[in-house]
Amino acid sequence: MERESLLSPTGPQSGTGSGSSNIPEYSVGSISSAIKRVLEGTFGRVRVRGEITEMKRYASGHVYLSLKDEGGKISGVIWRGNVSRLGMVPENGTEVIATGKISSYGERSNYQLIIDRMEFAGEGALLARIEALRIRLRDEGLFQSDRKKPIPFLPRCVGVVTSRSGAVLHDICTTISRRFPRDIVLWPVAVQGEGAARQIVHAVQAMSALPTPPDVLIVARGGGSLEDLMAFNDEAVVRAVAACPLPVISAVGHETDTTLVDYAADQRAPTPTAAAEMAVPLRSELLADLTHRTARLSGGMAGILQRQGLRLQAVAARMPDLPGLLDTARMRLDDRAQRLELALPGFVMRARARLGQSAYHLPAVETVLGQRRSLVETQAGRLKSGWERYIQGCHMHLLRSPLRVETVQSQMNLQRTQLEGVARHLKAVSPRAILERGYVLVQDEAGRAVTSSKAVPERSRVRLSFADGVREAQLDPERVGQQAQQGEFSL
Repeated sequence: MERESLLSPTGPQSGTGSGSSNIPEYSVGSISSAIKRVLEGTFGRVRVRGEITEMKRYASGHVYLSLKDEGGKISGVIWRGNVSRLGMVPENGTEVIATGKISSYGERSNYQLIIDRMEFAGEGALLARIEALRIRLRDEGLFQSDRKKPIPFLPRCVGVVTSRSGAVLHDICTTISRRFPRDIVLWPVAVQGEGAARQIVHAVQAMSALPTPPDVLIVARGGGSLEDLMAFNDEAVVRAVAACPLPVISAVGHETDTTLVDYAADQRAPTPTAAAEMAVPLRSELLADLTHRTARLSGGMAGILQRQGLRLQAVAARMPDLPGLLDTARMRLDDRAQRLELALPGFVMRARARLGQSAYHLPAVETVLGQRRSLVETQAGRLKSGWERYIQGCHMHLLRSPLRVETVQSQMNLQRTQLEGVARHLKAVSPRAILERGYVLVQDEAGRAVTSSKAVPERSRVRLSFADGVREAQLDPERVGQQAQQGEFSL
């Protein structure tokens, strides 16, 4: 029978014993192998649409997941060798279409889908995934305007990351050579399909790491469907463009196409040709502008020179005649000198006359001395008579007072104690006691104490009083040699 041959290639085994019947008997391994052959032979390669769930990545590199919809769930596996060739990165919650074959796993008695290809289930799922990634990257700050770098006005070299074949590279090169010829560095990459995102990331990073990197970088490709542009919506590509130290111009697709790279780039161009126009200025416009500015500058300088010349002439016309002023001042000086020569003898004569009049009114020296001498003699007589009366009074007082040795000795001791106290106090405030402690009394030639360095001029002679003698010194001597020869020292 055909059914029995599918279930058991070796044929059924007849039962034995009292419970034997004509129902064939199978081993577990044979029934599992038969089910596997039925599944694989019946379905072959299939495309299954569903939402990814329960996805797990193991250290071996294999990916295990489940696809579900409202009617059921099926297990799936992606072998390590097929992970890099899927065409997308599987994530939980993403609706996809998985391509593979149905097989069974006999040890667990379950069936699974062995996946070797995966794609998003329609543009709606793609757009939802792109929008979720855009919001997440925006919240991280990758699209903020303060991160944008200015595009250089006239770059020395322009870097281009695009496909080697196609009209994009031709349009960029033609536009740059037409506007302002610049050096172009091309890093060819695949702009769609498997491995395109990885190549673009490597190209962007390698451009900035060149020994002489370009001044501006253009990331471009032509138009296409949403699936064709998915490499420029890849998270790794967006992060590489945002982290690139070079100014980046994105020119992906047509004017209506928008990718996540456009948000991360420093400038977005609607087309590759527009990107080349943003990268370099138009040489003819620069030359025309330079000619116009040169003409304006020349006209302005001519006007300034003319106005300054007229102002200089007006100032020169208002200035006085300098030779005439000098002649007038010279004549005035001669007149003053002549008047001074005539006035000086008269001034001296008048001063001498006033001095003579003053000398005439002064009393004679003999008269003044006689008056002073008589006054001194009178005062001396009065002092002598008063002193004699004081001595006599003291003598009479002593005669009348009884003197005892004890009284005299106590008075002498008291007076001695008072005298010693006064002597100690006098010694404490004496300048000589201060000199004995190392200080020096500085006096000028007139004997006045010098208390400030500004009180006497430079190179003045001063007297230094030490505790054991007096020395002479000169302030601020000009040469040390003179000090040694004259035996002086400076302060």
